[in-house]
Amino acid sequence: MGAHIVSCDEMTGIQALERVAPTQPMAPGHVERREFEYVRHGTLSLTCNFDVATGQVLCPSLGPTRTEADFAAHIAQTLDMDPDGVWLFVADQLNTHQSESLVRLVAERCGITDDLGEKGRSGVLQSMATRAAFLSDPTHRIQFVYTPKHTSWLNQIELWFSILVRRALKRGNFPSLEALRERILAFIDYYNQTAKPFRWTYKGRPLMI
Repeated sequence: MGAHIVSCDEMTGIQALERVAPTQPMAPGHVERREFEYVRHGTLSLTCNFDVATGQVLCPSLGPTRTEADFAAHIAQTLDMDPDGVWLFVADQLNTHQSESLVRLVAERCGITDDLGEKGRSGVLQSMATRAAFLSDPTHRIQFVYTPKHTSWLNQIELWFSILVRRALKRGNFPSLEALRERILAFIDYYNQTAKPFRWTYKGRPLMI
């Protein structure tokens, strides 16, 4: 099997909003009428991967938080799909994407037994820069490629997040966090049935000044 190339990121603060009155459907001479008041039932954070080659969404993780431990657990779950495979993750430069937990996970899965040092003091773990250098090392079977700052649009998972919002969330009515979770997971299952890779059209032309 070839290398897995996946775009990965989090979508945070997805609100479970329930309208206080039912939506009135369209009728002859009348537009749809939606209640503007709503009740909040909390939020979820979604972490998932977009497979660049197939267009499928892999290993969605849904929970109340977006922490260093959450992201490392998500990557571990993803790696379990092909424990001995070659993985390349495209991600932004968020601190949780360059964490101690992630370094230790990659070292363990790649069989690296070198001393990693101490966070904030020495070695690979010393700083975000040293951790990022380790995680992006092309000699590792598991590698992270970080997009430049302020270029989140280069990460294809962001395109899929916009699809999720438009098709499943924007006009939703969610009486609970569980209802929101079920809607997201059901949409991912539906989307994957006919998933295709994005046709990347950006030509890389420099911005005009």
